[in-house]
Amino acid sequence: MADQAVSNEHVAGLPDLLHSACLTGRRLTRAELEACRVRGERAAELGVPVRGPLRQHVCAAQEALTTLPPAAAGSLLAVLEQAVDAFVEGYERAQHQAVRQEEAARREFIDDLLYGRSDLGRLAERSERFGLRLSQAHAVAVATGPEPYGDGYPVARGIESAVLARFAGRQILLTTKDGRLICVAPGDQPDVLAFFAKQAYAATDGGRVAIGRSHPGAGGVVHSYEEALNALDLAERMGLEGPVLHAADLLVYPVLTRDRQAMADLVESVLGPLRKGRGGARPFIDTLTAYFDSGCVATETARRLSLSVRALTYRLQRIHSLTGADPADPVNRYTLQTAVIGARLLGWPDTEL
Repeated sequence: MADQAVSNEHVAGLPDLLHSACLTGRRLTRAELEACRVRGERAAELGVPVRGPLRQHVCAAQEALTTLPPAAAGSLLAVLEQAVDAFVEGYERAQHQAVRQEEAARREFIDDLLYGRSDLGRLAERSERFGLRLSQAHAVAVATGPEPYGDGYPVARGIESAVLARFAGRQILLTTKDGRLICVAPGDQPDVLAFFAKQAYAATDGGRVAIGRSHPGAGGVVHSYEEALNALDLAERMGLEGPVLHAADLLVYPVLTRDRQAMADLVESVLGPLRKGRGGARPFIDTLTAYFDSGCVATETARRLSLSVRALTYRLQRIHSLTGADPADPVNRYTLQTAVIGARLLGWPDTEL
């Protein structure tokens, strides 16, 4: 062997191994290949860039070459290729395992973060590993699309890349959960969530984003996340328009439904008589919804309902006669509008109260 042997744990014994295999003209055994894989795994676990050990493999081959007779040197390249392939396989195996472990840890952290299932102090410690400081306030945006979002989906990757490129260095967490794309950002940086919402809407056809309010601490993330989910659910039930919903703009609705029985009583008492009209209560509820949504402007309401103004006027008069409440009267209007909102929240008249 050469006077200056290659001494590195990533190629330990490799010159001798190459020399032995070439002398006998054999291929590396299964045990020898596994030893190479183990060295590759070890290098990856230590965070050693793969380029260095590969150079050392070449040096080991050069060292072995100096000790081989010409007749045996011809097989050196094939044996070296075996050793390198096994080393790289082990290196990649360790990297893939590390990625899987990191993904599992990240998913566990996200589940604990969004559902508040972990000790808050421990959760705050873990959060810095994933780019968050839970000592400050955070807000959460939740995006939905025609198709569920999943980790690695092109749309999700594109949105994430755009946000992280725009706000490099910011403490932002992007993830998916239950088919939705989620962005957690510091509460004093609304521009992050606004940009996220814009990107999510632009990347989907018919997507929608809800943004929760900013709340302090680890529990604040859960609170903001739940607000965003509730806003999406509310928009679905109420038929609210607009691609971006802010929970802060919808606070009146949870207040109205906090006492469900009281709201059900109001709906039944005020709107129940509409069942006696032709076609039941549904056409009248739709008419009142359009009337209130258009600012009680008859011409705009008629346009939205594809009715003539005369036909609309007749419907409003019929509502007045059935319920005793005049939609055009400011005093009656508040009661009617509150009852209509309650009906939409409770799914009446399609659902029994």
